Amino acid sequence: MKKIYAFESECLGCRLCEVYCRTARSESKDIIKAHKQEHITSAIIIEEILQLKAVSYFALQCRHCASSKCVKACISGAMYKDEKGIVHNDKKRCVSCMSCVLVCPFGAVKKNSDGKAISKCDLCVDYGKSLCVENCPNNAIKLLNEDEAEALK
Repeated sequence: MKKIYAFESECLGCRLCEVYCRTARSESKDIIKAHKQEHITSAIIIEEILQLKAVSYFALQCRHCASSKCVKACISGAMYKDEKGIVHNDKKRCVSCMSCVLVCPFGAVKKNSDGKAISKCDLCVDYGKSLCVENCPNNAIKLLNEDEAEALK
């Protein structure tokens, strides 16, 4: 299975990945409406780190872990892993207990802006391609399998 890998040395901190993620998750699919009216929670977050007077950035998103703690902690069965290994959240089944948020070792599962469910990366399965990866101007995030990721390190 391919996963999103972040390459800190390449990230500019432009947050375009967040913009495209929010737009993809919006009802309108309109970039302006998604940000000004719909208040969508991005499933990818750009973290900022200050190191020796220099700022570096990296993308934080769901790792679709082989042994997903979020799936195991979900009391309603809303969190599940499909046959491809992608971890999903069924918002209709989510009871907002936030157990998945508490157990995620990466902090990649977070409370949705509406407070009724959680938000996490699903690799944009509805689009057939990861929009954050497709729209990163510096190729700081890539969709790779484990062997490809190891070769780039």
